[in-house]
Amino acid sequence: MIEVKQVSKFFGDRQVLFDINTTFEEGKVNLIIGRSGSGKTVLMKCLVGLFAPEEGVVLYNERDFHHMNEPEQHKLRAEMGMVFQGSALFDSMTIEENVMFPLDMFTNMSNEEKHERVDFCLHRVDLDDVNRLYPAELSGGMKKRAAIARAIACNPKYLFCDEPNSGLDPKTSLVIDNLIYDITHEFGITTIVNTHDLNSVITIGETISFIYEGHLEWFGDKDGVLVSDNQKLNDFIYAQPLTQRIRKSL
Repeated sequence: MIEVKQVSKFFGDRQVLFDINTTFEEGKVNLIIGRSGSGKTVLMKCLVGLFAPEEGVVLYNERDFHHMNEPEQHKLRAEMGMVFQGSALFDSMTIEENVMFPLDMFTNMSNEEKHERVDFCLHRVDLDDVNRLYPAELSGGMKKRAAIARAIACNPKYLFCDEPNSGLDPKTSLVIDNLIYDITHEFGITTIVNTHDLNSVITIGETISFIYEGHLEWFGDKDGVLVSDNQKLNDFIYAQPLTQRIRKSL
């Protein structure tokens, strides 16, 4: 479990997060949603340690990440996996080398053990026989799956996904959502997904933190998100004609 308690973040005189209190539960897909510029990406960067909040704490199973010493933070980072918005695969490396990268960085596995782990992770995301290919030889959806394979290589306790469906067609987005959901429950991971994809919200959002102008405006789940009486949330969810028609049918 990850707990965010009274977290505020400033950039100079500009405050972008205001006293955020929320929880990301173990073994569930936890979403952070909100419009562009709402602060959701800043919140995720505070969670993974790229930003340090000026106020408040981020607790990983009661461990205060931002007050750990460097060796303790390194050990905790080994428990994290990250899927970046653009996949962020290394173009000069094969897919096998990309997935092996965190194993080289965080483990003492033998070369044979690393190859076995790479093969397992690629098989788990339905990417058999791509080991020797380069990222440029993969489709957008395959790149996302390769990025997920890399993110789970070290068997993380915590998985962070930044806009994992960005740039994908609806069918491929559904494949990625289902993969993230299945991996989360299969391995008991605490998964945090930063998204504004409504399909993700209503299909895999087991907890949902809605950020509005740096404030936690609403917290709930996929069952409550479509029937909330929070006007700011409704303005976000029902901004498109398709979702407006869905609302009329409820």
